[in-house]
Amino acid sequence: MIYKIRVILDTKDDIFRDIEIKEKQNLWNLHLGIKSAFSLMGDDLSIFNILDKDGVILKSVPLEDMSDDGDGEIMSDIYLSEAFENVGDKIHFQYGFMDLWEFFCELIEEHDEKPAVNYPITVFRFGNMPLKAPSKTAKKNGKSAVIPLLDDFGSFEDEFNSTSFADEDDDNFDEEDEDDFEDDFDDDTTDDI
Repeated sequence: MIYKIRVILDTKDDIFRDIEIKEKQNLWNLHLGIKSAFSLMGDDLSIFNILDKDGVILKSVPLEDMSDDGDGEIMSDIYLSEAFENVGDKIHFQYGFMDLWEFFCELIEEHDEKPAVNYPITVFRFGNMPLKAPSKTAKKNGKSAVIPLLDDFGSFEDEFNSTSFADEDDDNFDEEDEDDFEDDFDDDTTDDI
């Protein structure tokens, strides 16, 4: 069987690709198909998050094994038939580290394999790919959630000026006499060259 998977870029614009891939191929093949369909450059780290019906992550599958003991599952271990059991199943895909691209993948259709087709293949493109990964600048009450505003935390200056440091002074503090200080430097020791 062939899976038709709709891969949607997580951005405010409608940008998606439909990729056809064999059910016997694995998540690593889908990873390559997404890179090709969206013209993602480089060999950045990536991860698939397999979701349940409510969107809760059941399992995370990285490109490379990052576990301490070296026996974690990677993309080449998980077949598409395991990740997508039914039409309508969804997984989340993240690509990159510094520039994080996020995608939502949904199995939208199953059909028979066509002869002489090299899968995975992009069969439909919608929207233009941005040059940079979309930033996560979620709006909260009209304010950017990326940089917290001082209004949200109160005025630091007012709080600082209202604090008294008198309680922190210790009356028994002994100041060191300058006579107790010993120099380790000897003025007579100079190197002649």
